[in-house]
Amino acid sequence: MGATTTLWTRDQVAARILKGETLIIYQRHLLSIPKKWLDAHPGGNLALLHFVGRDATDEIEANHQEDTLKLIPRYSIGRVELADNIWEPFVPPIMTGWIHRPVSGAKQDEWYKEAVPVFSNEDSKFYPSSSILLKENTCSISNVSGPTLASLQAPPSSLSPKQQARQSAAYRKLHKRIIQAGLYKTRYITGYGPEIVRYLFLVAMSAYAYSHAWFITSSVFLGLFWHQLVFSAHDLGHMGVTHNWTYDRIIATVIADYIGGLSIGWWVQNHNVHHLVTNHPSHDPDIEHIPFFAISPAFLDSLWSSYYKRTMKFDRFAKVVLSVQHKLFYIVMAFARFNLYANSYTYLYQKAFDTKRARGGWWAWRMEVIGIMFFWTWFGRVLYGCGSWQTALAYLIVSHAVTSPLHVQIVLSHFSMPTGDLGPVESFPHRQMRTTTDVICAEPIEFIHGGLHLQVTHHLFPRLPRHNLRRASLLVKQFAKEEGLTYSEFGFVDGNQEVLNTLKHVAEQIKIMGNVVKVEAKEAIEKKMDATDVMFGLSGKDKSNGHSSRVIETTF
Repeated sequence: MGATTTLWTRDQVAARILKGETLIIYQRHLLSIPKKWLDAHPGGNLALLHFVGRDATDEIEANHQEDTLKLIPRYSIGRVELADNIWEPFVPPIMTGWIHRPVSGAKQDEWYKEAVPVFSNEDSKFYPSSSILLKENTCSISNVSGPTLASLQAPPSSLSPKQQARQSAAYRKLHKRIIQAGLYKTRYITGYGPEIVRYLFLVAMSAYAYSHAWFITSSVFLGLFWHQLVFSAHDLGHMGVTHNWTYDRIIATVIADYIGGLSIGWWVQNHNVHHLVTNHPSHDPDIEHIPFFAISPAFLDSLWSSYYKRTMKFDRFAKVVLSVQHKLFYIVMAFARFNLYANSYTYLYQKAFDTKRARGGWWAWRMEVIGIMFFWTWFGRVLYGCGSWQTALAYLIVSHAVTSPLHVQIVLSHFSMPTGDLGPVESFPHRQMRTTTDVICAEPIEFIHGGLHLQVTHHLFPRLPRHNLRRASLLVKQFAKEEGLTYSEFGFVDGNQEVLNTLKHVAEQIKIMGNVVKVEAKEAIEKKMDATDVMFGLSGKDKSNGHSSRVIETTF
């Protein structure tokens, strides 16, 4: 890999990172990612920035095809010096609030501090001391000096680097077993054959009911069609069907944009980040749902989101909603698809002004925009054909609400799992198994979950065709047992209860905070009144019977 034989010390790597270079370790080689590729990376630049100064071997191999991996050597600038055969990772600048961005009138990019790190108290009961959360940088003067060597150093972690390295090595052996077992081969006939039949049945039933003016029945079948179809869009977004980026992206765009009205480009970018920094409050967009949901008390501190580039404000509205979030859970989930529209169209709008589009360039973006227009043309015609605005509104709400079990299923796999960060030393398999859980489901009905109830295995092997996840999960469970890792799983009902309990716990924290504020306010008022009493010479007996009358002692 690479023609250079340069050996880079840890200090040398740190110095170049501080200058703004994107350096990532892969198979003991130091990769220097040029800005051009950082801007054009199909998975978004955050997928790379979260691993600056870290060994990303497992993450890279889990998320890339063999043909892509063969291209990586061109970015190698040498090997890195290891200590005890282990690379001691840095904290990527983005995780402490630093980004490298272009500045108007300047030839080179400069450091900008978009957020400030908040280090967890060692006695915190909400998240470990190794966690680094972010809050918006409110300083009016931009600090362009950039991150320091101290900011690259990771907080103390409870994890053993040697143990994490051993688990990583065991995971790579497991990955080879997965490949040798032929589990990356797509089952087009036995896997997607029944899927296509199911899709055709649902859309036919919707059309039939619509033709007989059974509009609500039609909307239910359309919702079920969307619910099932999105699983294939998910597979294609991971390049898990044809295993060719272009083919999978074209098919995914047809399914997601033209039929579902959602941007596959947005979903891929969002989902890739979720897979890499799973359940991190400041970085994982899939758990950042303020003001509607907060799965950790950490969110009550108005954290900064490095993905959305905004503060997730714990304001008055959020306080009210979150205090009853466990009661509103299913109601909000019934309208979750509308949030996907908002995120999709925001993404496409922003890309319209982005000259550094991801792989696929103009054609992918244009195809998506045309697809969204096509969707609202045909779906708008469906709504118009309902005859009245009341029926059309009912059709719209019911068809979208029917997809809500999908959104519930997605959050079951993460909402009840830990949100604390154990630092950059944590291995890929350890992090994924710690933050993800399966939903136990009988094989005959697993199509309801689209096969994605096996989220633990999916997170360890994102590109694995979902029809092979069940076989792969048996190997993963064996791996977990051998490495002393916990393979979490629970039934659908129990999973729902776990999520509701998590939401209720945070809601109770809000009430406790409110009571504390009331007590503190009362104490502050009493102290102020006592001070006033002293100032005006109020005697104790003048406060009897719960009443106070101020007596002004005047000296002549």
